[in-house]
Amino acid sequence: MSIDRTQISKFMSFVLRHKPDAIGLALDSQGWASIEELIDKANVAGTKFDRAELLHVVETSDKMRFSPSADGLRIRAAQGHSVSVELGLSPKEPPPVLYHGTATRFVEAILEQGLRPQARQQVHLSLDEETARRVGERHGKSHIFKIDAHAMHAGGLKFYLTDNGVWLTDRVPPEFLVRSSTAADQGPQGG
Repeated sequence: MSIDRTQISKFMSFVLRHKPDAIGLALDSQGWASIEELIDKANVAGTKFDRAELLHVVETSDKMRFSPSADGLRIRAAQGHSVSVELGLSPKEPPPVLYHGTATRFVEAILEQGLRPQARQQVHLSLDEETARRVGERHGKSHIFKIDAHAMHAGGLKFYLTDNGVWLTDRVPPEFLVRSSTAADQGPQGG
C-alpha cells in the first residue's frame, strides 16, 4: 500500500535537497536524479510509490518544489539544497523589492549580519509579503523583511529566479534590509 502524497513530497524534499545518500541515490552536479532510480531506491528503503504518484505530487504541489526534466526522465528539487549543486540558473534583474520571512527570534541577528544562507546554498526571497509571512510562520512568530533588491542589484549582487518563482541570492547585507512587520503587527487578518 502506498503512503500519502504529503509523505511522498516530504521524502522527496529530504532526498533531493539534503540526503540523497540516505537511499544510495546520486545527484548530478545540477541536482538531477533519474526518476526511475529514485522510485526504485525509495521503494527498497521502505518509502513506496510509483511514477504516477510521483508525478501527481510534482503536478499538484502548491509550492512547485520539484522540477522534472523536459524529457521526463529526471527530477530535481527546484531550490533549497543543502548538498552542493549548481542549478545552472542565469542571473536575472530582480524586481525593485523582495521579501524574506523569518521568526522574530532571529531579527536582531539578521539586522547585524544580514541574511545568510545558513544550511542552504543561497538565501530565499519571495515576491510578495504573504508568501514571506507563511515561510516565517514555519519557524515561529513571523517577521517580514523588505529587501531593496534594486539597490543590491545595482551594487553588483546577483539574483536568480527558480522554476517555481523563488528568488535566490548568495547573501543580503544588512544595509539592504528594511524591517517590515511581524504577524502581530498585522492583526488577526494580516492587514
